[in-house]
Amino acid sequence: MSRIVILGAGAWGTAIALSLTRRGGHDVTLWAHNEQEAQVINSARENTLFLPGFPLPDELTITAEMAPIETAEILVSVIPSEFLRSTLHRIKSHLHNGQFVVSATKGIEKETHCRMTQVISQTLEPAGLLLSIGAFSGPSFAIEVAQGQPTAVTVAFSDPQIAVLIQQEFSSETLRLYSSTDVIGVELGGALKNVIAIAAGVAAGVGLGHNSTAALITRGIAEITRLAVACGGQRETLAGLSGIGDLVLTCTGSLSRNRTVGQALGQGRKLPEILESLGGKVAEGVLTSRAALGLAREHGIEMPITEQMELILEEGKDPREAIRQLMLRPGKGEH
Repeated sequence: MSRIVILGAGAWGTAIALSLTRRGGHDVTLWAHNEQEAQVINSARENTLFLPGFPLPDELTITAEMAPIETAEILVSVIPSEFLRSTLHRIKSHLHNGQFVVSATKGIEKETHCRMTQVISQTLEPAGLLLSIGAFSGPSFAIEVAQGQPTAVTVAFSDPQIAVLIQQEFSSETLRLYSSTDVIGVELGGALKNVIAIAAGVAAGVGLGHNSTAALITRGIAEITRLAVACGGQRETLAGLSGIGDLVLTCTGSLSRNRTVGQALGQGRKLPEILESLGGKVAEGVLTSRAALGLAREHGIEMPITEQMELILEEGKDPREAIRQLMLRPGKGEH
């Protein structure tokens, strides 16, 4: 039996906790960032704010205490990118060498352009903590994982044996994991697809059809792949679950928060109002757009779709004008 702590009690963290608890064979704890949040979930035995409608099993522990973190063998980080570094500083004195950290947050840190596993290592290594850190990503709406619908994702560690270990510990009849050693590719595929999903939502919001969505998905994976490869990722990874698989889901699925944000922008609503309407849920693509462009500039990579999304999000550019400029770019070869 493994002792597993899920760091972050949002919808995705709760869904992973449910999946692991239903699988059996583990001692699973869902860790909330404060005692009040833990008490609310415990009293209802349901995450009424972020994942309502799913009773939490009695064997699933919900807490804000540090004791489970100290004894955990596997930590799954589902903390939003903007809060990850500060949360790690808060809990790092309770961590110890020998633990495995699985990052399931799909984002890039805005100020540093760091991937989530980089944020984790940068925060922990100065404290002498040399933990094994990997990434977990793929086409996986939280509500469908919570429902127990068959889902396939990728888990990546630089050490293939650790990737296989996590694969074995997490896989069940409803959650299938494929192992990889391409941490960079898996992380960037998961993070960058959120920006393209906003673009797909914008296209839907202004009334465009399936042709436009197909073009955005195809050209979106092209620019995601360019950047991932420039950063050291593998092209093949972006053709898999954590690349094109996740991109198709997030660009076409009505459950996608990033697509929802884009659709509202395309309909003329303002970003602050849209984010407020999410009720505390996070659309990572909003923060990722600027970070992705910063990373792209560091590597000399062109990302035209991401550039236009950043202008819409940060400067209020008219979505129709952004689409027009994408269509009028100089002609190029496809590959």
